[in-house]
Order: sequence, then structure tokens, then C-alpha cells
Amino acid sequence: MHIADRIQNLRKSKGISQEELAAKIGVSRQAVSKWESEQSIPDLEKVIAMSEIFNVTTDYILKGIEPNKENNQKSYKFTGKVFYIASTAFIVIGLFCAFGGWYEEQTMEAIWGAMIIQTVGVAGYFIGCSLSAEKASFYINWLNIMGIVFIPISMVTGYLSIIIFKQGWVAPYPNGILHTFFFGVTFLTIAAMSFIILRKRIK
Repeated sequence: MHIADRIQNLRKSKGISQEELAAKIGVSRQAVSKWESEQSIPDLEKVIAMSEIFNVTTDYILKGIEPNKENNQKSYKFTGKVFYIASTAFIVIGLFCAFGGWYEEQTMEAIWGAMIIQTVGVAGYFIGCSLSAEKASFYINWLNIMGIVFIPISMVTGYLSIIIFKQGWVAPYPNGILHTFFFGVTFLTIAAMSFIILRKRIK
């Protein structure tokens, strides 16, 4: 297939006439007709304009070279992996921010700020899912779950410890013997269950 055939096929697939293509590019209809009948060849500026109109590469118009889809897929996979790793990093950073903020101030604002950072991590995870057909690794999924549930479990078990034993603290990390015990049992149970469920999903 020659350049003339490619221009004609692209024009027809777009459903536009020679006059319409000529108007979009800024040439006469006769110029387009000459391109398609191999009487002349468009200059580079017109080729670039047609590549934008037809949403193809200039290499395709000039040489018939299709874009390398495999490279595009690799690029998307790499980008997805970056988002997956970044999501875990943000979730872990959110945890440490909550720990540090609570240690210094003991205010809920410090916890909410840290959870906002974790929310950014969760958003990054789902962006990675949308960009890449490749799923996140088992350990990325598991670490993300553990990082997200850590603060809620600590706060709930701290509240229960106060109600039942009049000891403990509603904090982003376990504080006191009973609070630590309740937290440890609950956190390890959820960790084991999520580990088993994720493993089964992989199989």
C-alpha cells in the first residue's frame, strides 16, 4: 500500500470528503486529489496535520509503520506498578504521621490528616488498576490492607478496652497492656484472614 492509498483509506474511514479534508488542512481539493492519485506527495507540514486529524502517527502515513502496541502496553504496566508501589508508600507514611502527630499532640486532627494521606494512597492504587491490566502483587495488596486497618482497629479496641476494663486509650496505636492485647488478637486475626483470602484469589 502506497502513501496515496493510506491517505485515501484514512479519509474514507473518517467519513470525510476530499473537500472537507482539504479545508481542515488548508489546501485545495485538487491537492488532496493529486495525493490520492499519486500525482504528488504532501509535504511534512501537511502530513503532520493529517496525522492529527486521523489520529495516527506520521510514520504510518509516510511508511505504513503501525505504532508499537507492545511498547505501549509495557509503558502502561510500568506506570501501574509505580502507582501500586506509591499507594503502599502513602499508606505507610500516613501511619507514621498518625503515630508522630498523636505522640506530640494527642488530637484527632493529627489522625484525620494522616488518614487523608492514606486516602491518597488508596486513590493511587485504583489509578494503577485503571492504567494497567496487570493486577497488583499479593504483597502490595496485603500490606495495603494491613496499613489501612491498623488505625481503625487500634481505635476501636482502645474504646472497647475503656468500656470493659476502664483502661486504655482511643489512639492510632495500642496503649497499655489490655489495649495492646485486644489490638494484637484482632489485628493478627484480620491479618491471617486477609492473607488466606488473597492467597485463594491468586490460585
